[in-house]
Amino acid sequence: MTEADLSGLKTKLDILAGQYNVPSFAESDPVQFPRRFSDKRDIEISSLLTSTIAWGRRSMILADAEKLHCLLGGEPLRFVLDGDIEAIGEGNIHRTFFGRHLRYFLRGLRELYRNYGSLEDFAVATGAADSEAAAWTLAENINAVLCRANRSCRLDGPSRCLPDKPDKSALKRLNMALRWLVRRDGIVDIGCWEALRPSQLFIPLDVHSGNTSRALGLLTRRQNDRKAVEELTEVLRRFNPDDPTVYDFALFGAGEAGEEV
Repeated sequence: MTEADLSGLKTKLDILAGQYNVPSFAESDPVQFPRRFSDKRDIEISSLLTSTIAWGRRSMILADAEKLHCLLGGEPLRFVLDGDIEAIGEGNIHRTFFGRHLRYFLRGLRELYRNYGSLEDFAVATGAADSEAAAWTLAENINAVLCRANRSCRLDGPSRCLPDKPDKSALKRLNMALRWLVRRDGIVDIGCWEALRPSQLFIPLDVHSGNTSRALGLLTRRQNDRKAVEELTEVLRRFNPDDPTVYDFALFGAGEAGEEV
């Protein structure tokens, strides 16, 4: 793709980002759940748990995220610190995410919040905030806490909380949670963290955004893995070095428009 082609595509993506990065977007997006809270720690926990089940049909995600927050009594931090984790039943929460997976996650979050105070402070203490690959460093460190708190690194197979081996994963859900926590334009994303800059973020890549990116000529790699995330984000940083993940809204919009921009 020539520089002229890239310039034209940037212009079109900027227009799409402006059309979709609007307050009404949150009304039908999972970001609506962490946006309910004002305490940073509630926002962090809601962001982690909501993004963990953010795959599949959007209407089901929203319904199941509502169910998940009801299990926490509508108070994520209070439940993480003092709630009866073991009373959560075995029932299905979202697709292949069950009560046992939620209990596994909450036990780890209890240890994390009791020892570090917040996820942001944990990110600073464990080096994720200074990492060139913040999401992957953070995932490895959260996994270590989950393993320690549960005295096991596995449930009945690969953990549904975070990938067991995040190093090669696209980490779509954690990258999405970080977008919510770090981007601070005051429109859709919450931007309650100061330890990371928007320029450090990576695009949340899934099947749909991957296919859209390839159709637009932004991505050549066929697998939706970490290398693909890095390739795509590097291109988007050429468009906006300070805020590359604003184009997550544009990719969503391009997908809605049938990948024609």
